[in-house]
Amino acid sequence: MKHALSAAAPGQPISLFERESLPRILLVDGEPSLLSSVLALLGQKNYQIVTATRGEQALAELSKLHFDLVLLELELPDMSGHQIMDFISERWIDADVIVMSGGVGIDAAIGALRRGAYDFLRKPCSREQILRTVGNALQKRRLAQANARIASQLEKSEKLYRYLVDSSPDIIYTLNNEGRFTFVNDRACQLLGFARGELLGKHYSILVHEADLERARYVFNERRVDERASRNVELRLKCQQEGADERTFNTTLVTISLNAIGMHVPDHALNKLAFFGTYGVARDISERKRAEEVISYQAYHDILTDLPNRVLFKDRLGLAIIQAKRRAAPLAVMFINLDRFKLVNDTLGHVKGDELLQQVALRLRHGLRQGDTLARQGGDEFAIVLPELADRAAARSIADGFLACLQQPFDLEGHQLHVSASIGIAVYPEDGESVDELLHHADIAMYQVKSFGKNGHGFYHSSMLDVSHQKIALEQSLRKALEQNELEMYYQPQVDIVTGRVTGAEGLMRWNHPQRGMLAAGEFLPFAEDNGLMLPITDWMLGVLCRDLQRWNAAGGEAMRLSLNLSPQCLDRGDFFEKMRAALALHAIAPAQIEVEITENICIRNPQVAIEQLNKLCQLGVSVAIDDFGTGYSSLSYLHRFPINTIKIDQSFVREVSDSEGHYPVILAIISIARGLGLNLIAEGVETEAQARYLEANGCLTMQGYLYHHPVSLAEFIGVIERDAGAAPAAARA
Repeated sequence: MKHALSAAAPGQPISLFERESLPRILLVDGEPSLLSSVLALLGQKNYQIVTATRGEQALAELSKLHFDLVLLELELPDMSGHQIMDFISERWIDADVIVMSGGVGIDAAIGALRRGAYDFLRKPCSREQILRTVGNALQKRRLAQANARIASQLEKSEKLYRYLVDSSPDIIYTLNNEGRFTFVNDRACQLLGFARGELLGKHYSILVHEADLERARYVFNERRVDERASRNVELRLKCQQEGADERTFNTTLVTISLNAIGMHVPDHALNKLAFFGTYGVARDISERKRAEEVISYQAYHDILTDLPNRVLFKDRLGLAIIQAKRRAAPLAVMFINLDRFKLVNDTLGHVKGDELLQQVALRLRHGLRQGDTLARQGGDEFAIVLPELADRAAARSIADGFLACLQQPFDLEGHQLHVSASIGIAVYPEDGESVDELLHHADIAMYQVKSFGKNGHGFYHSSMLDVSHQKIALEQSLRKALEQNELEMYYQPQVDIVTGRVTGAEGLMRWNHPQRGMLAAGEFLPFAEDNGLMLPITDWMLGVLCRDLQRWNAAGGEAMRLSLNLSPQCLDRGDFFEKMRAALALHAIAPAQIEVEITENICIRNPQVAIEQLNKLCQLGVSVAIDDFGTGYSSLSYLHRFPINTIKIDQSFVREVSDSEGHYPVILAIISIARGLGLNLIAEGVETEAQARYLEANGCLTMQGYLYHHPVSLAEFIGVIERDAGAAPAAARA
C-alpha cells in the first residue's frame, strides 16, 4: 500500500488544516507502472492521494478513510472493480467513481455505469483527459456539496421554500398578480423551446394547452399560503420546438408569505399584506404519462397478439349486453380454439407457436365487422363478441368466414402448415344473460365441436350442459377409481416367432367401471392427460407392475420383462426416476425386468430434460423403448442422443401389410434403422399370417398382436407362460 500527498508549489508549504481540506483520491490499479504514472500526473495538483494495487487493500482504505473520488481499474488480481463499487454502494460510502480500464468489454463498462460510475475512461488515456475528468468530477462534487449546504440553510431558516433555479431539472417560474411571467429558469426554456425574453412579461396562457385553460386559471392565480394551495395539478404545456410533442407537467403552485420570499407587500392603509404574485415549480412528467399509458394498455391487452385480453373482453361484453338489453336485440359470443396447436408447439417450438398465434390473430381480425371485439383468452383460445346481430344465420356466416380464412397454409419461416379451429357460439339472451354464462356456454359448445371431429362451429344447446356434467362426473369417478381399486393391469405378450416363446409383455391399463364395464386405456387416459390425473395413475401403474413381477418371480417363473407406457408429464416433473428406484427396491425387482415405453414426441418437448431422466433410468438398469415409432415428428438425430434399447413399429404401418410378398417401404426403413443402430425391434398390432410372414422375412422377429395373444389379466398371463413352458419340451422332441 502506498500513500502519497501532493505537494504545494516549491517554497509554499501548506498547513495541516489546508492539507485536510484537500480532495482525497483513491487510485486502484493492479499495474504498478500505470499506478505510478497516474500518481505522478495527479501529484501536480493539490490532492491527497492514496493508492492500492489489490481489491482488498482498496476495501480496507475505503473502510477507514473518507474519499471524494475513486479512480478504479475493473480488472484487479483478487476481485473485480464491480465488487468494489458494490461495496461502496452497500455501505453508502459518499465517493464518486471514475473507471479507468482497457481490457474489458462493453458489458463491463455498462455494468460500471449502472453502478453509478461518474465516467468511464478507456486505457490508454491522455493526460488532459484524466485531469479534465478528475477536475470535472471534483467540481461537480463541490457544486453538489455547496447545493446541499444551501438547501440545508434554506430548510433551517424556514424563510425560503426550497426550489431549484436554472440547474434544476424542473421548471421554476414566478408570475405577477396579472398572471404574467416575471421569472423562468433555463429548464423552462430548454423543455419548451422558448427564449427567456419570449416569456417574460407574457401571460401564462400562451403556454397552456387550450383544453386545460380553465384548470390553469385556478392554478396560476393561486393566492392561498397553507395546505389548501394547489398541489400536483397536471397541465399540458405547448412546445415551440419543431416537431416536439405537447408535454404534460405536474404543477405545484404556492403563494409565499412575507417571511418567505417577500411575494406579499404590506398595505399600511388596510393594515394587511397585499398579494402581488405567485411562484411555482413544474416537473415534466411526459415520460411518466407515456409509461402509465403503456402499462394501462398492457393491463388490458395481450402482449403477443396486441388483442384485448380477457379483462377488457369481459368489460366490452358487459357493455354490449347492456346495449342489447336496452335495444332488445341479440348478440353472439364465439369461443375459438385452434385444433392441434399443442402439436405445433411440441414439434416446432414455442417461438414458432407464438408466430402462428400472431398470424391467426391477424386473419381473424380481418374477418371482423365494425363494432366486433376479438380477444385472446390465453393459449390458443380466442373469443369474439358480435353485437347487433340480425339472427343466428348471421353468426353462422361469420363463423364460416373465420374457418375459411384459416384454411390457407401458414408460413412460419419456411415451415408451411395448416391449422383448423373449433368454434362454439352462444347467443344472448337465449343461451345466457350474463358475461360468465355466455362465455361458459360458448366454451361448452366449442368442446362439443371438438368431440365431433373439430374444424367446425356449433351453437350452444342446453343438452350440452349434461355432456359437460358427464365429463365432470367422469373426472370424479376416475379419481375415485384409484381409491376404490377399480383399475387393473392387463398384459399383452410379446412373442419370439423363431422359438415361439413369450419374451415379454406390455402392461395395458383397464378400468373396471361400475356402470360401463371394462374400459380400455384409450377411453379414459386422454381425459386423464388433460385433467392432471396421469401422475397418480402412473404411480399406481408402476406399483402394480412391480407387485405383479414380484408375484411372478416368487412363483419361480423365468425372468420376464414387462413394459409400461410413460406419459410425457412424468418426465417433465423430473421425479420419475426416484419413484422407479423406490418401487424396484420395495418389491425387490431387478431393473432389467422393467422397460419404459415413450413416444417420439417426448424427445422433442424438452430434449435435454428427457435425456437426463432416461439416462438415469438406463444407469439404474431399466431399458427404454420408443412406442409407435414413425408416427411422431422428432428428428432421427435424437436416436443417437437418447439411450434407446428398443423400437416398436406402430400398428398403423403393420395394418397396411396385406401381402407377404408386397413392398412396404416405411416398415423396411424402420427395420433398417433398428438394425443399423443395434436396437431391439418389436412389431405391434400383428393380426394376420401375411403380416407376420412379411415382418419375419424382412428381419423383425418379435411381435405383439391379436394373431398371438389378446391383452389378458395377470392370472391368464401366468397361464400363457406356463403353457408356453410346457410346450417347449414337446417342441424340442419334435
